[in-house]
Amino acid sequence: MDFEIVTDSSCNLTEDMIDELGVHILPLVFMSEGKEYRSYLKGEKTDLKQFYTMMREGKVFTTSLPNMADAEALLRGLLESGRDVLYLGFSSALSGTYEAVRLLCTQLAAEFPERTVRAVGTLAASGGQGLLVYHACKHAQAGASLEETARWVEENRLHLAHWFTVDDLMFLLRGGRVSKVSAYMGTMLNIKPVMHVDDEGRLIPVEKVRGRKKAIQGLVKHMEETAQKPVADQPVFITHGDCPEDVEYLCDLIRKKFGDVQITVNYVDPVIGAHSGPGTLALFFLAEHR
Repeated sequence: MDFEIVTDSSCNLTEDMIDELGVHILPLVFMSEGKEYRSYLKGEKTDLKQFYTMMREGKVFTTSLPNMADAEALLRGLLESGRDVLYLGFSSALSGTYEAVRLLCTQLAAEFPERTVRAVGTLAASGGQGLLVYHACKHAQAGASLEETARWVEENRLHLAHWFTVDDLMFLLRGGRVSKVSAYMGTMLNIKPVMHVDDEGRLIPVEKVRGRKKAIQGLVKHMEETAQKPVADQPVFITHGDCPEDVEYLCDLIRKKFGDVQITVNYVDPVIGAHSGPGTLALFFLAEHR
């Protein structure tokens, strides 16, 4: 690889994968009670189980754009060391992060005319963004140039399927993703949404089912309908908001349906988890269409 790939901590890649891929992570910011935290710091482990426990106990977390001084220090350092940069950013329909870093990339490109600085929006989030970055890094490691890798991302980002459900609609209500009536009625009737990320990178409710298990089964149904086949030949990502039993159930369903699938599991990071809440369960794979 003769260039560097940078992405946001919203990608939810595991620490081992970050090391294996050599990708650089821009930490996003979340806050509670006036204190600011970075969602990723190299070599430091955030107790995400405790984060979700605190949410269940009523603690409120908010999020903001990344610290742009951190972003500039990371990108400038790579450029000053003589490296070109491809930035793959969080869906612009969900956050202003991509646009803010894209503008920074434009400024730095003017300052370093001898270097290539390219920003591409993934139209993805969480493990969907992470899986797209994973494939991009594998292409780069196989010898693809920066432009070839960027083009692959642009041509394939709408094949990166995101299917997910949540356990508590009140967190989506707080983030403006569902109406007050839908949240309260859904909670009373044990209705669980099956949602996905659309071609514009927005969270869209697709269907409503009664009960958690049916919602999880719905994720696998959509995988069966849309995934590029054979599923066992592609890596699959799952992220979750501290619901390991549900992860195990989802993995069992996938393997019973598709065989020995390579599945990577990680927590949903605090920046996304602050809006989706405990019990979020998300499935990501390459599909014929989102």
